[in-house]
Amino acid sequence: MLIRLFLTVLCWALSAGVAFAQLEIEIIGGGANQIPIGVYPFANESALSTIVSSIVAADLQRSGRFKMLETGNPTPLPSDANQINFADWRARSADAVAIGGVSTVSDGRYEIWFRLFDVTKQAQLAGVAFTAAPSQLRATAHRIADAIYEKLTGDRGVFSTRIAYVVKQGKRFELQVADADGFGPIAVLISNEPVLSPVWSPDGTRIAYVSLQNKKPVIYVQRLDANRQMTLANFRGSNSAPAWAPDGRQLAVVLTREGGSQLYLIGADGSNVRRLSHSDGIDTEPTFTPDGQTIYFTSDRGGSPQIYRMPAAGGDAQRITFEGSYNVSPRISPDGKTLVYVARNDDGQFHVTAMDLESRQTQVLTSTTLDESPSFAPNGKLIMYATELNGRGTLAAVSTDGRVKQRLTLPVADVREPAWGPFPN
Repeated sequence: MLIRLFLTVLCWALSAGVAFAQLEIEIIGGGANQIPIGVYPFANESALSTIVSSIVAADLQRSGRFKMLETGNPTPLPSDANQINFADWRARSADAVAIGGVSTVSDGRYEIWFRLFDVTKQAQLAGVAFTAAPSQLRATAHRIADAIYEKLTGDRGVFSTRIAYVVKQGKRFELQVADADGFGPIAVLISNEPVLSPVWSPDGTRIAYVSLQNKKPVIYVQRLDANRQMTLANFRGSNSAPAWAPDGRQLAVVLTREGGSQLYLIGADGSNVRRLSHSDGIDTEPTFTPDGQTIYFTSDRGGSPQIYRMPAAGGDAQRITFEGSYNVSPRISPDGKTLVYVARNDDGQFHVTAMDLESRQTQVLTSTTLDESPSFAPNGKLIMYATELNGRGTLAAVSTDGRVKQRLTLPVADVREPAWGPFPN
């Protein structure tokens, strides 16, 4: 594991730099039983700098849960149910259709509304109006897409969430934060040394990460709302692999201050450091269960890297993975039912793999071969991870059933270490 980390850092150090750019998302696999839906252009949105309806449609399409149907551009655009030709939509096997509109209100803001209709019943399913400044048009579109997604699937949408990832640009590393669709990347940290293992706080206001800016691994916490960095753990030796507890009050970390890599708890302010694991092996990559009662982690205490779990308060560890000789990077789904990790197969390929924790049945989710750093979307339906394409680090996403697949790339750039943020407050 340590050799692999070193090789990853070395490859980044040798990679070429790029100009600042946003992630490009490509859909390379769709889900089964997609919901056929049409999203009409919104009335009066053509004068806006951002076309709200196109963002809504792109969000739904990208999720893999919807089959987008052409609406054309009728005149006038429908603004009520009696202006929708439901018979035509039924003939096209549509399940739902969305309409909307934009109007100007005071002080330069806009009112943006939408209505979602069941085609068969010709009944309204949802409808909301938002007031937004010009800078909030994309965010409003994501909120509309979230509302449609939730109404038609029963699951909460993640289009309004954010992602973090690390990009090597020129001679510097950037910790970037962007919308879930890759739009609007912001560099919240720029360093001439590697940045690793970003992880969001439960409230989405902070990111913990590891930086080698002091020529050794040190854990920092970056406040996004105040653009302020705090040193969390800078003990003798290595400080790595931070993981927030669900209450945001403490983190699990990996320290070598007492000799080998072991698990510790530390307060979010850097206080109350307490050792959790006491093994003769390397214990690393901790992650909490949603209830905060259990920590899953990687350890080679049995002779090869495998997934274990232990009480978050400390105690005996139980081995979870037995198939294969290399299983690392555990992550638990938001409902606590699925363990995702990276497994190496007999051909030396690394795949994102899912385990049903009740049945212990496993499924390989990816066809990429050098996968690492899985991260669940907050609704548990997608997993973002890092992999390689044409010798370059890139991001990808896969659904928990393996059907929906996305690729997120930066032109001529290495991008790794993804972390999917929580639902917005």
